[in-house]
Amino acid sequence: MTTRVLLLTQWFDPEPTFKGLVFARELVAQGFEVEVVTGFPNYPGGKLYPGYRIKLIQREVIDGVTVTRVPLYPSHGQSGIGRVLNYISFAASSLLYGLFGAKKPDVIYAYHPPLTVGIAAAFIRLLRRVPVVYDIQDMWPDTLRATGMFSNEKALNVISRVCDWVYRRVDQIVVLSPGFKRLLVERQVPGPKVDVIYNWCAEDMVCATATEPPSNFPEASRFRILFAGNMGKAQALETVVSAAELLNERAPDVMFVLLGGGVEVENLKKQVASKKLSNVTFLPGVPMSEVGNYLANADALLVHLKKDPLFTITIPSKTQAYMAAGKPILMAVDGDAADLVRDADCGVVSESENPQSLADAAMALFQLSLPERIEMGRKGQEYYQQRLSLRVGAERFGAHFRKLSN
Repeated sequence: MTTRVLLLTQWFDPEPTFKGLVFARELVAQGFEVEVVTGFPNYPGGKLYPGYRIKLIQREVIDGVTVTRVPLYPSHGQSGIGRVLNYISFAASSLLYGLFGAKKPDVIYAYHPPLTVGIAAAFIRLLRRVPVVYDIQDMWPDTLRATGMFSNEKALNVISRVCDWVYRRVDQIVVLSPGFKRLLVERQVPGPKVDVIYNWCAEDMVCATATEPPSNFPEASRFRILFAGNMGKAQALETVVSAAELLNERAPDVMFVLLGGGVEVENLKKQVASKKLSNVTFLPGVPMSEVGNYLANADALLVHLKKDPLFTITIPSKTQAYMAAGKPILMAVDGDAADLVRDADCGVVSESENPQSLADAAMALFQLSLPERIEMGRKGQEYYQQRLSLRVGAERFGAHFRKLSN
């Protein structure tokens, strides 16, 4: 008998999301009947996407996946009230649909954040007696505190208590790193209830083979360490500028290539100009479909985040993308992400926010022979395919779905 899965997620294609259509499609390929309950696309801008208008309900079937959209209040600005209305409106709509509109599923998959989706799933579970797998992608209230989204301690304590309430009322919790699991166990969630399933990446986009290098990419006469992605406060890329300054005379052939946009780009450019560095270059962001070619033409790939307890238990999504791309990784994030690179033996680890450590790690990669670097990249790619890929992750979720629906 086919297992029916109700995927409850506020974010879904065409919005950028970790567990969107590719996940639902893979579950269908593995024999599940899947219905997605989501909102009308408005993230990250907070404005409804062209071609959509809010209706009581909208259904479509994409690649065998039934997608049901329910109304919500579109918002994703700085306004805390707008954000709260956005979360609560979707939770209320999805709860009503889950209770009265959806054909009874065998199991519910609920994606967090936001926490309100977990609350809705817990009530559907209670009233329709359907088991819930709760996928925690963001540790609340820790992230809210760290990002400054909420600073009111009373509000954060209430959110913490609500999280604990949801954890008790779901059947299986899935997290993206061992550190997330340790934190939940510290918060009295039973260990066997929590499973670690690493995120996968947009495999069709990052696994490009090296074709003609992009026209604006530095020449192969230099050793190019590429950072691809958002350049914000959390990435703390002033450390990279300081490391480049240390390397400028010691190894002028080593250079950092920073690809993307973000609030810190102009500030970083000013730092590079004031230090007169010729070994840091900035490239504008490109569509995801083009990123693979940049990864394929780099000599090594950089992950860097600021020193923060929260980041020691998270694994930046670019880690998986870099591994899948089959290039050596310079991992400058402490904790679980560094452990993953060590375990796969696919790169060199540096302490975060430490320019000397970063410069030394860059030198270590530079001094390896080309065959050694190729082998590092191959190991990362192999590790990704065997343990982190979409197929492997979906199979592990599928095992939980089948177990709970029996």
